[in-house]
Amino acid sequence: MTVSRKAAAAAIAVLFVALGFGGAASAQTFDLSPEQPDRVRAQKDDAIAASLPKDFKFVEDGALTIAVAPSTPPIATYATDARTVVGADPDLIQLVADVLGRRLVLVPIAWEDWPLGLVSGKFDAVVSNVGVTEERKQRFDFSTYRKGLHGFYVKSDSPIQAIREPKDIAGLKIITSPGTNQERILLEWNRQNLAAGLAAADLLYYEDVAAWPLVIQSGRVDAEFSVNSALAYQAARNGHLKPVGTVSSGWPLAAEVGITTRRGSGLAAPFTAAINAVIADGKYAQALSRWSLGEEAVDVAQTNPPGLPKF
Repeated sequence: MTVSRKAAAAAIAVLFVALGFGGAASAQTFDLSPEQPDRVRAQKDDAIAASLPKDFKFVEDGALTIAVAPSTPPIATYATDARTVVGADPDLIQLVADVLGRRLVLVPIAWEDWPLGLVSGKFDAVVSNVGVTEERKQRFDFSTYRKGLHGFYVKSDSPIQAIREPKDIAGLKIITSPGTNQERILLEWNRQNLAAGLAAADLLYYEDVAAWPLVIQSGRVDAEFSVNSALAYQAARNGHLKPVGTVSSGWPLAAEVGITTRRGSGLAAPFTAAINAVIADGKYAQALSRWSLGEEAVDVAQTNPPGLPKF
């Protein structure tokens, strides 16, 4: 995901709240307190902890120093104290730190700064919705922990029940962002629909993302298609949207995001083992559900799986 896409997702998430689309009876409450009393925790696994490379120089002895960009709730954002980072990615890496028996230190960064900071040793790893690509694998190792998904969302009272394949968008008006994977997918679906004799979807672009919630609620468009995590969070939080389908952000290929480490550092395998340990004991599912991201769960974490090519 590019920085601009992350910025757009963050802006959309904030604007839903700022514009007052909240307070529905079905809304879910999210804990954004700095204390995080309900954060899911795990027990140390001595065997996995012992598999950490003996020659790796951690930023701090006994700690796991992790970079995270607090730009997009519910992936990562600032708590109500405006300085503590909370969200799904912090919860996930807390579980990993627990399994490895190390104290977690989160370092807030701008998303575009993670590659240089990681290579220079400012932090041990990055957990910030970094997608696995073949290009990135030339410099970094990955331990996958969540699917990369885009989501279709409609008004809560919309008659649309499912958008999962090209024919489902025929004739619809859909908001999306230009120059993104979302647009790439929709344009290809339109091409397939036209070839099959179906109507194309009308793709709408708004430079001012403040228009998105206003337009969808007014009924002037049928659906919006964007980063699933941000829209899932808002749908759960305000009750005015409902999800009707997800598509891999790498469609037609599967896309996953991973804990990112320096290539050859030896951290990837222990991190993958730690994620699989909390998948097995159910802590992983609890952590994702806490942020309404259960649909993005992976069945098994992998070290350096096939990554997405350049599109």
